[in-house]
Amino acid sequence: MAHKAALSPGAGRRHPRWKGMSAMKMRCLILPLCLAVLLLASCANEEAPPEPERTDSGPVELTVWGGEEDEALLEEIFASFQSRYAGEASFHITYQAQSESSCKDALLGDLEGGADVFAFADDQVAALAAAGALDPVENAQEIRSASLSAAADAASVDGTLFAYPLTADNGYFLYYNKQYFSQEDITSLDRMLDIAAANEKKVSMEWSSGWYVYSLFGNTGLSLGLNDDGITNYCTWNSTDGAIKGTHVAQAMVNIAGHPGFENTDDAGFLEGVKNGTIIAGINGVWNAVAVEDAWGRNYGAAKLPTYTCAGQQVQMASFSGYKLLGVNAYSRHREWASELAKWIASEENQKLRFLMRGQGPSNRQAAASKEVQDSPAIAALLEQSKYSRLQRIGSNFWEPVTLFTGEILAGIPSGKSLQELLDTMVEGITAP
Repeated sequence: MAHKAALSPGAGRRHPRWKGMSAMKMRCLILPLCLAVLLLASCANEEAPPEPERTDSGPVELTVWGGEEDEALLEEIFASFQSRYAGEASFHITYQAQSESSCKDALLGDLEGGADVFAFADDQVAALAAAGALDPVENAQEIRSASLSAAADAASVDGTLFAYPLTADNGYFLYYNKQYFSQEDITSLDRMLDIAAANEKKVSMEWSSGWYVYSLFGNTGLSLGLNDDGITNYCTWNSTDGAIKGTHVAQAMVNIAGHPGFENTDDAGFLEGVKNGTIIAGINGVWNAVAVEDAWGRNYGAAKLPTYTCAGQQVQMASFSGYKLLGVNAYSRHREWASELAKWIASEENQKLRFLMRGQGPSNRQAAASKEVQDSPAIAALLEQSKYSRLQRIGSNFWEPVTLFTGEILAGIPSGKSLQELLDTMVEGITAP
């Protein structure tokens, strides 16, 4: 990178040979010098600024961590990067498979021996920044301007950008079979359940995971989030105040669970039902888009989540949103080149390539607005649902209490407890220190 010239110890002092000069002589000498400086500055302003000087000498060895399925994509991106910077350095770029979901733990186990550039899930950014694994991104405003605002926020901690947004597709939306549902039908979960039951089919959703269950609480005015300690949660899902109380949501869940058109199932069960024809709609993510389209063909459809009945009104279902980010190891031996490679991988053109090769939704504004992306039903549905989504920022105590709560609802409340008691127990677990 470019370096600022250091001032000498005598900077700002009058040189000895200036002693004894008259004011007139000094002015005569200073004026030509000033004119020369102004002329040089004027010429410099007419030229494009030079590219940053890199201080790396010898081979530049970089290790990149990415998802196992990204290997072919990344190898193609590495090749274009080396072609772009041919002659500036000798590169040796190594790809290593590393799950984005567990990247933080792997990296913090050995920061100095970790990857120079790594992909990770956005809910890890605060911990990585706090541990010193990430430094603030130098060209932050440029990256923010080029990215979807929510993606840039996901890559930030307290307003400071610490990583490069890479994808904007880790969320969920509604898949539906057009053979059974009209555009009007898919706006109402109640209507969809009735249609499914009438055809002896199912609408599916996974209630064993709090990730999906959040959709029923998210737009009700009941709150959930991470406390300032970054570990514990706050939660008002058991609130007895407001237009929509916790028991209103719980009762809506009891009604949904008991509907003959509803089925609680995990990811594998959803795909199995889609393929064998028992499931004609379901809440899921982009990772299953190809399989669903293969099964339903021209009847394949995707849309934002519907509304559901709660407290006598229609409530738009919410969602958690997630983003993949690209980080540069603060301990990298070639940080300047690692940053250039990260920018290259996360660039508009390579996000378009990632969509074409991997079907992953871009976080870059221009790439997300491209015709190819907009023509993808799954990505378009996810972008539409993003209006009703929020970042997943919750502590680990959230998951198990929600699973226990939904287990009681799905089983018909065998404990005999009231809905308020079940909610109180769930919230006590979620907010436990």
